[in-house]
Amino acid sequence: MKTMRDRLGKPSVFLLAALPLADGIWRVMSGTRLGGNPVETLEHLSGQWALYLLAITLSLTPMRVLLGWRWQLRLRRMLGLYAAFYALIHVVCYLWLDLGFAWDEVWTELIGRPTITVGALAALGLLVLSLTSPKAAVRRLGKRWAPLHRVVYLVAVLAVVHVAWKGKDGAEDALLYGVILIALLVPRFAQILKAR
Repeated sequence: MKTMRDRLGKPSVFLLAALPLADGIWRVMSGTRLGGNPVETLEHLSGQWALYLLAITLSLTPMRVLLGWRWQLRLRRMLGLYAAFYALIHVVCYLWLDLGFAWDEVWTELIGRPTITVGALAALGLLVLSLTSPKAAVRRLGKRWAPLHRVVYLVAVLAVVHVAWKGKDGAEDALLYGVILIALLVPRFAQILKAR
């Protein structure tokens, strides 16, 4: 029998995770709170929320390990997909609003700017994880699914490096994200080593 938490948990988290999108749409439609550089604001907000949701997703397993909670694991796929969704918005804002889909310039940026390279790799990793997250993909991949989805740790590291290489402001943000990421990954790796 489903508890109240089971019935309300997923819809509530779904709506909460959609709030940054609603806020972004409202900002664009109203033309307010976009600052002096609206494109940069939209890129920053979408990238920031992708990283927040990725960190929240990664926190769910340590919560189980440290606190013995299991209920939150049902939210993992949805939150991971939301992280990928905001990363996609981040990439589209950059390709469309910043570069105007000028593919020669995109290629130049991709190979000439390390921050763009690692950001693209992180986004690509999230795309692969998203495409392999449905139950049908889990069944098809079988035992290969779990090792593939451990790529999420590499994706998180690449995302933090992407932020760090953006400049002075990015370095300060990345330090905070890096500390959070280490705190989230240590219990997970400790569990993996213990299992061996």
